[in-house]
Amino acid sequence: MGKAIGFDTETYLAQQTRAIVERCERLGNKLYLEFGGKIAFDFHAARVLPGYDPNVKIRLLRELSDRAEILICIFAGDIARKKVRADFGIPYDVDTLKLIDDLRDWGLRVSGVVITRFADQPAARVFRARLERRGVRVFTHRATRGYPTEVDLIVSDDGYGANEFIPTDRPIVVVTGPGPGSGKLGTCLSQLFHEHRHGVHAGYAKFETFPIWNLPLKHPVNVAYEAATVELKDVNLIDPFHLAAYGEQAVNYNRDVEAYPLLQRILERITDTAAMYRSPTDMGVNRAGFAIVDDRATQEAARQEVIRRHFRYACEYAVGLVEREDAERAELIMESLGLRAEDRPVVLPARAAAAEAESTGKGNEGSFCGAAIELGDGSIVAGKNSALMHAASAVVLNAIKQISRIPDEIHLLAPTIMESITSLKKDILNMKSVSLDLEETLIALGMSATSNPAAKVAMHRLKDLSGCEFHTTHIPTPGDEAGLRRLGVNVTSDPNFASRSLFIS
Repeated sequence: MGKAIGFDTETYLAQQTRAIVERCERLGNKLYLEFGGKIAFDFHAARVLPGYDPNVKIRLLRELSDRAEILICIFAGDIARKKVRADFGIPYDVDTLKLIDDLRDWGLRVSGVVITRFADQPAARVFRARLERRGVRVFTHRATRGYPTEVDLIVSDDGYGANEFIPTDRPIVVVTGPGPGSGKLGTCLSQLFHEHRHGVHAGYAKFETFPIWNLPLKHPVNVAYEAATVELKDVNLIDPFHLAAYGEQAVNYNRDVEAYPLLQRILERITDTAAMYRSPTDMGVNRAGFAIVDDRATQEAARQEVIRRHFRYACEYAVGLVEREDAERAELIMESLGLRAEDRPVVLPARAAAAEAESTGKGNEGSFCGAAIELGDGSIVAGKNSALMHAASAVVLNAIKQISRIPDEIHLLAPTIMESITSLKKDILNMKSVSLDLEETLIALGMSATSNPAAKVAMHRLKDLSGCEFHTTHIPTPGDEAGLRRLGVNVTSDPNFASRSLFIS
């Protein structure tokens, strides 16, 4: 039995597209639309709203392709410090290159890249040169003078006026970025300032999926948003401006509510359309809540996402990427819903597999690891590490054997191939460990498939693991992480290291 569907993508696509067109028409047919969240491959939304197409925003833009163009913002500081997009494991600057390629492949028009808060950072200059030499228009905006307190300076030739104007010719200009803090809002406001100087009555709106304004404040889907933005310290709350204006509750989050009075003052100075927005919720275009078809399914999916986020922050704290308070807050959010880490179905089987490896003494170099995966039919398959392979490798092979109904005694990897790889790692490359990580195991499986019919059948079932839940008792090594990402599984791990070595190649 597959997972319950809780969200109707087609309903959402139709309603959201219509709402954007209507907003554009209300604002004089020139709309700067800030895209919050991921414009493509929005896996968080897909996890908490089962049935949500992670590329529905791309589908929406393709519906509007004749009237929309795209600007991509990236903060120069994120380029300099190589900030990483976790779900792809690539830095923001590389993700921007990937996004441009993806948008072009989908037939969408990318009008340029804006490097925001540019201060001549060497890495940002290299990034600009790399894009320009490939024919991509690049614009640089420095930090806005006077922001956020001196509105007269912000809305002047020395504020937004000092930014380079980006020419656009379509009614809808989508402003997006690889992640939060990319400078999307500042770019929108800068463009509005210049447009009105040119006599164009442009307007602003925000496309953001979470939190969902017409769900309860403590609905698990909205709580999952807080869990996903722990390092940003986002907190959901009832929009006080919306409550005062309309006498009805709407959920928003602290940054938008805190920024609203300043944003409203800036918009009033720039445009004549600010009066139509009586609250930060008014500024949004969000029909996601109207496409939920099974609230029970979305609540359960969101609870599981909260647990996943707890594990992620615990591991990121272990490797030094976040502070202790971030990991503790993620744990508190999980506990606020009455959840425990063990409520994730794959956790206990993975830990049991590790305990079994330890009891038999069949680990790898004194380390005993376990892993478990929940298949599409709800069954759970476990595996443990050994001298031959990592736990992630064992559980993936066990899973595709079960899906393919291949008896346990039949080996998928040819002994000659295993011996050859082991010899290569040990005798030629002088590697400390010869145990196969998942990436190496997938390559070995592909090689075995040429002469082993069972391996060939099983290999073709790897795609059935996409979207499955996966847990391991130790932080994945780079080779395991790369393999798991390619399989598309939802990975969590306990915050333990598989080896005492500080460096793992």
